[in-house]
Amino acid sequence: MTSLVFVHGTGVRPPQYEETFALIQKKLGIQRPDIKVVPCLWGEMLGTKLNAQGASIPLYDATLALSEEEEEEKEILLWEQLYRDPLYELRLLSLKPNAEDVANPFAEQPSDELNFRLQSLNPSPELQALLVEAGIALVFDEALQAVLRSQAYQEALQKASESLSEYCDAVARAIVAQAMFYCEQQEKYPPILTNAELRDEVVEKLSCALGEAELGLGGWVWKPLSLLTHPTTFAMKRKRGSITDAISPFPCDILLYQSRGERIRQFIREIIEQAEPPVVLLTHSLGGIACVDLLVKEGLEQVALLVTVGSQAPFLYEINALHSLEYGEPLPDHFPAWLNIYDLRDFLSYIGANVFPNKVQDVLVDNKQPFPRSHSAYWENPATWKAIVPRLP
Repeated sequence: MTSLVFVHGTGVRPPQYEETFALIQKKLGIQRPDIKVVPCLWGEMLGTKLNAQGASIPLYDATLALSEEEEEEKEILLWEQLYRDPLYELRLLSLKPNAEDVANPFAEQPSDELNFRLQSLNPSPELQALLVEAGIALVFDEALQAVLRSQAYQEALQKASESLSEYCDAVARAIVAQAMFYCEQQEKYPPILTNAELRDEVVEKLSCALGEAELGLGGWVWKPLSLLTHPTTFAMKRKRGSITDAISPFPCDILLYQSRGERIRQFIREIIEQAEPPVVLLTHSLGGIACVDLLVKEGLEQVALLVTVGSQAPFLYEINALHSLEYGEPLPDHFPAWLNIYDLRDFLSYIGANVFPNKVQDVLVDNKQPFPRSHSAYWENPATWKAIVPRLP
């Protein structure tokens, strides 16, 4: 029996690891049920934490600016904003100029019909099943009510014209984005967070339930949205402690590995030694760096294949910052076959074939997510498994 050891990246702790591990088990179980998937959760034991409960953090507010976005497809750019502010698109629609030919204010308006459908929405069995599959069924009603109560929704509704498709789509996206936001607040990681196709399918079904669906971005919305291809105009102001809690595991795990990486590599080695050979190492981000270092330093004959996903190891080698190998030195003969999967929108993924000729096979996939969500969206992408499964022993 082949063993596949999953080595995660930076900042990953339960329950996120458990959700990802279960997803990998499910994906592999469909095509290769003979493979035993083995967890390697080094972050729980060896990852960073605030050992003095944040005693080093000054107690003042700080502004956390959102990163600049370059030339992205408009739908992906829109979702980048919705992940930050679920009501973003509705806020844009609320700024839309009124039509010149104002209808009879005493007659029923198009917005009245849309509002009625939303107020009385009862998901069909098909939509309900899709919400369950996406993992947002338990927070859907709460998200729906949050959008209904919002000022952005009420103001956007006043600008609705005879064609409601733009508004149906925008409301559907707002509800789905709000549900995803609640999941992240509750530290739940359902498939919809990283599966763009599933997300869009939920939006389409919900928009259809509201009346009209074209699943497109209205021309008026795209004009102000396109301005975001230049420096960002959004900033989120939070308590510095809250920011540290949210983002510190990522850079801090990297700093920890650079200074005390031997403990992490030893932990991975012990998991490999306990697994039944042949062993495949499936790694993500920092987990790939650790495994490259380990396999350079030691000849582990039971490892038949290394798979790095969203990896920075080739980049670290090029800048002469890879712990195990100075730039210019080749990979040792005992190094196993290496498959490297990357996404052009994942700015933390790099290619290895150009710096390790004839040693690395790079495979490009498209997770259809903006950065940084693109960095963790590989596991829901069928192209990832299409690249991995045929190469498994």
